[in-house]
Amino acid sequence: MQAHPPARFLDKHSPPHIATLTGLTGIAALAMNLFLPSLPGMAAHFGVTPAVMGLSVGLYLFVNALLQLVVGPISDRYGRRRVIIASLVAYCLASLGCVFAPNAFVFLTFRMLQASIAVTMVLSRAVVRDITPEHQAGARIAYVTMGMALVPMVSPTIGGFAEQYFGWQANFWILFAVGLVGLAVAWADLGETAQKSESSLIQQYREMPELLRSPRFWGYSMAATGSAGTFFSFLGGAPFVATDVFLLKPQELGIYFAAPALGYFFGNFAAGRYSARVGGDRMVLIGMVILLLASATSLLLSLLGLQTLLTFFALMVPVGFGNGMSIPNAVAGTLSVRPRLAGTASGLGGAMMLAGGAGVSALVGWGLEGGETATPLVLIQTLSSAGGVLAILYVIRRAARLGAAGIDGP
Repeated sequence: MQAHPPARFLDKHSPPHIATLTGLTGIAALAMNLFLPSLPGMAAHFGVTPAVMGLSVGLYLFVNALLQLVVGPISDRYGRRRVIIASLVAYCLASLGCVFAPNAFVFLTFRMLQASIAVTMVLSRAVVRDITPEHQAGARIAYVTMGMALVPMVSPTIGGFAEQYFGWQANFWILFAVGLVGLAVAWADLGETAQKSESSLIQQYREMPELLRSPRFWGYSMAATGSAGTFFSFLGGAPFVATDVFLLKPQELGIYFAAPALGYFFGNFAAGRYSARVGGDRMVLIGMVILLLASATSLLLSLLGLQTLLTFFALMVPVGFGNGMSIPNAVAGTLSVRPRLAGTASGLGGAMMLAGGAGVSALVGWGLEGGETATPLVLIQTLSSAGGVLAILYVIRRAARLGAAGIDGP
């Protein structure tokens, strides 16, 4: 880690202020969550099935995954600032495309382009790793990703009311406007933090197998994927469970959608406060166990026919809490395996996480089509969280075998 001057807000010659990084992650969360209450209405507007409209989540995550494979090495080579600003420009243009889309195919095309905003979330974490010692990175990432917790508390509610009174297109006008503000702030505040790599992009990609040969990198990535899978399956399936099973209106759904975000906020707070003291790996394990217990309880209630609107959403609070504890520390673990490849690790690890999220989101949409219960959704959440528990247990066991030196190898 190279030395950096203190951060000065709106001074692009110093590292970015933590508020800027938090805001950028918040824009990425807003793009994911704001329009979700409108999905059933959008399916009716475009004359498509819920499964097709649900692709607006799955395809978005899939393109995010592909972008992150590219953005990590590019940012290591050319710097974080240029890549983040370019992503914000692309996101704003894509948001306008979503507003004026004449059919579902065009909408999904621009929705995939809108996925460029996830670059800001990935590189915000890499920026933290650039300027923060390893033992503090998990806590700092947790504070930065609070933007992903605070925004979903209110964005679905705003999105539900926006659709109710102005139509679903209003959500994408909001996303466009917020993107312009983010672009202006990033331009003024986002100082460069990456230590410029002298390697070409081809050489950068040739170094990627070094990460893929690391068992700890795989373990942390799979733990993050298992944790995030519970949330992405919720994003892909909950709008249709709420409207088809529990008969909620869009504005009502927006209110209930704050449940996992509320948990995620407090989970992030716990991660930021206790990770350095408890240890990142233990925090991941605790978070994953909370996830598994909450998901399994919801599954049991659904199988017994006892699942209600309140129990379904109430159990999403501990799911969000477990996400907030586990994801920042698992991500910090992937970045710390090879610190000189932090940007590449952030992109590759994020790609794995989002590819898994795209898969479970599409699977949930298919499983829920024509169904009358939330069982397919909570079953996938339970399996995903169980996989995450196994992954972090492997990391902990390997760390114990390697000893305090933390030497990692094939």
